[in-house]
Amino acid sequence: MKVNEQQMKERQFQDLVSVGPAIERDFELMGIRGVAQLAKQNPKKMYEKLCRLTGKRQDPCVLDTFEAAVAQAVNPRLPAEKCQWWYWSRIRKARDEQK
Repeated sequence: MKVNEQQMKERQFQDLVSVGPAIERDFELMGIRGVAQLAKQNPKKMYEKLCRLTGKRQDPCVLDTFEAAVAQAVNPRLPAEKCQWWYWSRIRKARDEQK
């Protein structure tokens, strides 16, 4: 079942698993103001942008949290396991091992 734009606008960052105050501040720093806007983002590009904006390499777990947040923004019915940032950590680490 597809969720319409109005339903996505009603959700808040706090409704997303793995998104706390620090990640919410990161979204704000990057100009991401709501869940509907977040749903249109690329987590890897978000991570790279945050590194540029802060002038620091962020912990890779921040990328994993962005992956979890964007996945939830796109799919409000995402399976619970995929809402956790560590699910995305396992995927990233497995992918890195194959390089």
